[in-house]
Amino acid sequence: MFLSRLNLSDFRSYADATIAPGPGFVILTGENGAGKTNALEAVSLLSPGRGLRGASLAEMARHGGSGGFAVAAKLALPHDGGGLGGGGDPSGALAENPPHPDPSPSRGGAFDAEIGTGTTADAPDRRQVRINGAPASANSLSDWLSVLWLTPAMDRLFAEAASGRRRFLDRLVLALRPGHAIHAARYEAAMRARNKLLAEPGPRDEVWLTALEARMAEHGAAIAEARAEAVAALAERLADAPEGPFARAGLALEGGDDADLAQALALGRGRDAAAGRALAGPHRTDLLVTHLGKSQPAGLCSTGEQKALLIGLILAFADLVAERAGRRPILLLDEIAAHLDPLRRGALFARLAGAGGQVWMTGTERNLFEEVDGQTSWLEVANGRIG
Repeated sequence: MFLSRLNLSDFRSYADATIAPGPGFVILTGENGAGKTNALEAVSLLSPGRGLRGASLAEMARHGGSGGFAVAAKLALPHDGGGLGGGGDPSGALAENPPHPDPSPSRGGAFDAEIGTGTTADAPDRRQVRINGAPASANSLSDWLSVLWLTPAMDRLFAEAASGRRRFLDRLVLALRPGHAIHAARYEAAMRARNKLLAEPGPRDEVWLTALEARMAEHGAAIAEARAEAVAALAERLADAPEGPFARAGLALEGGDDADLAQALALGRGRDAAAGRALAGPHRTDLLVTHLGKSQPAGLCSTGEQKALLIGLILAFADLVAERAGRRPILLLDEIAAHLDPLRRGALFARLAGAGGQVWMTGTERNLFEEVDGQTSWLEVANGRIG
C-alpha cells in the first residue's frame, strides 16, 4: 500500500503541487524552511486527527491563498491479489464524481482509491473529507490508511508531559484499531459537556450528569482496553527482539484504569468542579517507557538514547501492524538522519528497506541518505515547489 499521487492546493507553503512517488522510499531534500515538513504534514492529514504538528486547520491554509486548502491523494492497493498498482486519473480525491461505486475497502477485489481532506474559505475551521468522491468522516480515513511519524519535536517525548505520550500511544493504537478514534472523540465530547455542567452556577442537572458519566465510562473502557492490548503486544515483541543498534523499550501503562469509572466520576463531582476538569478516566493515563538494556526510565536517558528508543518503538510497531492488520503503515520520518551516526543510519535504512512499505523521509542534504538501498523517489523541495 502506498501513495502513488499527492496533490496540494493552498496548503502551507504550496500554492499548487503534484508529485507521483512510487513505493519504497520517498526522500525530500532541501534547505531549512523549504517546505519539506509541510509535505509530510499533508500526508499525515490523510488519517484522523490534527496531523504531525497538531496545528489548527486555519494554520494550514496558505497565507495569501484562497482561504481554504486541499490535500488529495491516490492510494495504490494490490490488484487481483498481487503487486502494487498506481497511476490513473490525477483529478484528486475531492472530485465530485466517485470513480468507484462502492467506497468501502472491505468489498471484494482491491482497487486504487482516492482520498482527500481540506477546508473551504466559507468554513476554514471545518474539516471536510472525501473518499472516492463521496463525503466521509475524518475517522473513516483510518479504514483505508495507517500513518505513523517521528519528528524532531518528539525527541524529548519521554521527558515531557504525559499528554504527549498519550497522543503518541493513541496514534499507535489507531493503526491497529480504526474504531479507536471514534471512542476517543465521543469520550472527549462527553467529558467537555460534563466539565461545562459542573462549572455552571446553581443546582446541577444530576440526571444529565449521570448520563454523561455513563457515556464516559462506556467509551473510556473501550479506550483503556485498546491501549492495554496494543501496549502488551508491542512490549512482548520488543522483549523478544534481538539486541541491535536501536535501544529496546519496556512498556507499561499507569493511571486511568478505574474499575468503575462512572461511580468514580459521580463521587468526584465536587472535586472535579473545584479543579475545573475530570480527575479520573483514561485521559489521565501515562505511557511508561524503560530502556531495557540499562534498566532505566526513558526520561532519564540521553537525548540520543531517547531518539533510539523512539525509532525502535516505531519500527517494531509498524511490523506489528503489518502482521495484525495486514497492511504496513506509511512512515513519515522528519529529519531522521540528521542526528544518527553512520552505523545507525545504515541500520535504519536497511531495516526499512527489508520491511517494505512506503517511507517518507526529509533531510537538508542528499548525502545523508547515501546508504539507502531500494526503490527510491528523490524529490527536491525549494520555494514552495517539489520536483
